[in-house]
Amino acid sequence: MKLGIRVTRALGLISAAAVLSFPAHLSAAEVAGVKLDDSVRLANQELKLNGAGVRYKAVFKVYVAGLYLPEKKSAVQDVLAAPGPKRVTIVMLRDVSNEELGRGFMSGIQQNSDKNEKARLIMQLQKFGEIFASIPELKKGDVLTTDWIPGTGTVVHVNGKKVSDVLPDVAFYNALLKIWLGEKPVDAQLKPLMLGEKPETGTRGNNS
Repeated sequence: MKLGIRVTRALGLISAAAVLSFPAHLSAAEVAGVKLDDSVRLANQELKLNGAGVRYKAVFKVYVAGLYLPEKKSAVQDVLAAPGPKRVTIVMLRDVSNEELGRGFMSGIQQNSDKNEKARLIMQLQKFGEIFASIPELKKGDVLTTDWIPGTGTVVHVNGKKVSDVLPDVAFYNALLKIWLGEKPVDAQLKPLMLGEKPETGTRGNNS
C-alpha cells in the first residue's frame, strides 16, 4: 500500500516538473481555430504576441493576423517606434490569389502613407509588388510572415521559405504595419485586436 502511495506521489512530481519545464514558446493562443505561438524567437530575441485577430472582407474571413513585439504595446506610435525585431504572422483562412492579396497590401500602404513617404519608398514598393507576382496563390493554412530585423531589413517568408530580397528601410516596414494599424486600416476591427484589446462578443459588421 505504502509503495503504491510513493509511486503515485513520484508520478505527480514528475508530471508537475514536466509542466514547469515545458517551453513557453510552445504555448499558443487560438484565433478562429488557428493556433499562434505566444512567443517566437527572431534575430536572437524573444518576441511576444502583442495581439491577433481575423481580417474580414465583407462577411468573409480572409486570414488571421498576429503582431509580435519585444514588449507589448497598445498605441500605434509606440509600436512603430519600438526598437528591436518585429513580426506580423498571417495565416490564411481561405485561398487567395496573388493578385487579390497583393492589391490589398499595396492599397493599405497607399492609403496610409503620404506623398513624401511613397516617393521615398517607391523602389521598395516595386520590389514588394514583385513578391506577390512570384507566388501563384496562397492557400488556406499557408503562413506568411513579414519580419523586421534590425541591421538587416524587412524579410518575407511563405511557409518558412524566403520569398523576398531584403528591403532595408525601417520606414518601409512601418508602412507595412500601417496596413493594419494606420489611420485607414484594412480592417477597422482588426486594428485594436492587434494592439492587444480583447475581442468583443457579437456579430461582425461588414468591412469592404
